[in-house]
Amino acid sequence: MFLRIDHVGIACHDLEAKIAFFESTFGMTVVSREVNEEQGVREAMLHVADGPNGSSYIQLLEPLSPDSPVGKFLAKRGEGVHHVAFGVPDVAEAMGELGGKGIRLLDERPRHGSMGSSIAFLHPKDVGGMLTELVQAPPPRT
Repeated sequence: MFLRIDHVGIACHDLEAKIAFFESTFGMTVVSREVNEEQGVREAMLHVADGPNGSSYIQLLEPLSPDSPVGKFLAKRGEGVHHVAFGVPDVAEAMGELGGKGIRLLDERPRHGSMGSSIAFLHPKDVGGMLTELVQAPPPRT
């Protein structure tokens, strides 16, 4: 079902400072910046590596407000790993399969994700306490 680890989402207070740290310390490169009003975040995707099933990234997440999900996460837990995202060939199909196995879905249907992807989240209590995201890469541009 899973093709790769698509990205690890990291909650942070200062997006620009974290980008500078990851660039200077690890030599990563920002490949995308977005503001996602629906999820209440300003984000940056930093390229980690390419593999046979696609690329992997670090996603830095800065909340747009303290009452957003990432804002609440930061207030409760501080900066750090927020979620792990797995690449899947078809997010809707993966949702159906996992839902059929009793995993609770936080999304009723796929929604817009970073860099044009389709995403859905799984309930952390059903995945060992880890917020888990399913990611279907966007179709290739023609």
